[in-house]
Amino acid sequence: MVDISGYFESYIDFLPLILIVLSLYWTRLVGGPWVPSSMQVVNRMMEMAEVGPDDVIYDLGCGDGRIVLAAAMRYNARAVGIEIDPLRYIWCQFLVTILGQRKRIRIVFGNLFNKDLSEADVVMCYLMPDALTKLEKKFKQELRSGTRVVSNRFTFPTLEMVQEDGHATLYLINPDE
Repeated sequence: MVDISGYFESYIDFLPLILIVLSLYWTRLVGGPWVPSSMQVVNRMMEMAEVGPDDVIYDLGCGDGRIVLAAAMRYNARAVGIEIDPLRYIWCQFLVTILGQRKRIRIVFGNLFNKDLSEADVVMCYLMPDALTKLEKKFKQELRSGTRVVSNRFTFPTLEMVQEDGHATLYLINPDE
């Protein structure tokens, strides 16, 4: 019988690095790479959507949680972050907990295309154009009329654009379009 125990021990040493590399690249296949928005852009997105304490904010691909944390801590809104990257999901859970925001923020692990968005008053996203194209039909099926959608950098092909400022673009959902 061949002893292969030493073979596996050498690969286990690289497991953390392998997980980090997978984490960085596999999200590109779903919606886009993680590129954090500056806090200036996050606040501008919130202002454009006129986020208030009665709103439920959804951040699609919440990354490190900066949008959901700003929504809860600065604008007193409730927030839901959806994240497919397990390392960022765990990080967001950690931040939400240590910052005492469990009552206002919920972080959901999984693919944003498979999650129900019907509770959202505002949807925030920083996704690649092909992901935005796929989301349009989902938005028209699940979001209520008047739901505000703010996209950082990239635009939706057919949604009604209300306002843009060079970084963020605000849309209003009209399911009848």
